[in-house]
Amino acid sequence: MHGVFLRLDAPAPFDAVDDQPVDLLFALFAPPDAGAEHLRALARVSRLLRRPELRRQLRAAGTPEAVFA
Repeated sequence: MHGVFLRLDAPAPFDAVDDQPVDLLFALFAPPDAGAEHLRALARVSRLLRRPELRRQLRAAGTPEAVFA
């Protein structure tokens, strides 16, 4: 299983419930036999990205290393 995080330079329109554009993206790539493991990983990422402070830090990070930290 592999995850990819992207931070867009400019927010993109997105048909979200809150009607806000999107600038932070996460994609998870899992093999077909991953079972429920990918759902647990997505749930964890979702819980983390609900934190306003974490989102602020991700947006302010100047390097890939800072994002990873």
